[in-house]
Amino acid sequence: MTINVDFRRGSVDSFIASGGTPSYSSDGVTFSVSRPGEAPQLSSLFYIMFGRVEVTMKAAPGAGIVSSLVLLSDTLDEIDFEWLGADDSEVQTNYFSKGQTTTYNRGQFNPAPNNQGEFITYTIDWTPQRIQWYVGRTLVRTLGYDEAEGQFPQTPMQVKFGAWSGGDSATNPPGTVEWARGPTDYSRGPFSMVVRGAVVTDYSTGKSYTYGDNSGTWQSIRSEGGKVYGNSGGAGGITVTASAAPVATDVSPTVPVGGIGQGDTATQTGWPWEPTGTDGGRGGQGAIPEGWRITPDGKLRPVGGSTVSE
Repeated sequence: MTINVDFRRGSVDSFIASGGTPSYSSDGVTFSVSRPGEAPQLSSLFYIMFGRVEVTMKAAPGAGIVSSLVLLSDTLDEIDFEWLGADDSEVQTNYFSKGQTTTYNRGQFNPAPNNQGEFITYTIDWTPQRIQWYVGRTLVRTLGYDEAEGQFPQTPMQVKFGAWSGGDSATNPPGTVEWARGPTDYSRGPFSMVVRGAVVTDYSTGKSYTYGDNSGTWQSIRSEGGKVYGNSGGAGGITVTASAAPVATDVSPTVPVGGIGQGDTATQTGWPWEPTGTDGGRGGQGAIPEGWRITPDGKLRPVGGSTVSE
């Protein structure tokens, strides 16, 4: 299905807050960083298995401040957009497979002018054949399956977005602070990322996803009551107006792209996300409660209940 969440109308229970308290207004949901350790974020209870994620937002300003949009699986497959507050003209695109960080040459900096001053829709379009990143309706990067050299993300993903301080030298390694263009001066804050809305389309069908074996391939994923990539007709619904070359083809391997992060509570790009699972597990394990479903506007409702949201 597709859900279309307008955060200007308030919170929805299919996205869970952690790491701080996001606030809601007529602009949408705001993630503010004002002190060390603050990393407010929203994480989906649901997973997608291939799909399209469109988020309309303004990135947070501030040296060392990072705004993140991350697709992340329980096995640490990862697809990212990350905006560095020190530069409002570009965005970093990145990907990881199974948490492997032996090299840091997958990142690209792509054009995203005035990303702190205006609302822009950013899109990740993920299929078995390729990943595409869009800024507005401009295609800024395409990664083919074979180009990834065995590192193509291909397991069920949760959707996470929020802001954090990569430039905090008290909590991050030097490589992360350097990458985030810190250090962060909290006296100049708060630093706020604002998300107006999110549209998420799952390109697979069914009730839940499970791992059929330990291969980590998309062909090993099982869909209960549906089919992996069974909603492929929902793919390709983006109107491309232009294509842009990256600002830089990669990031120097000597500077970790966001660093390894902090143990089991960090993405490979360093964002200290909090566990959101119903069992308190590491980061994933989110689930829609038994007997409930998601409405098209992102609300949870009992099965058989009204589809009309209050």
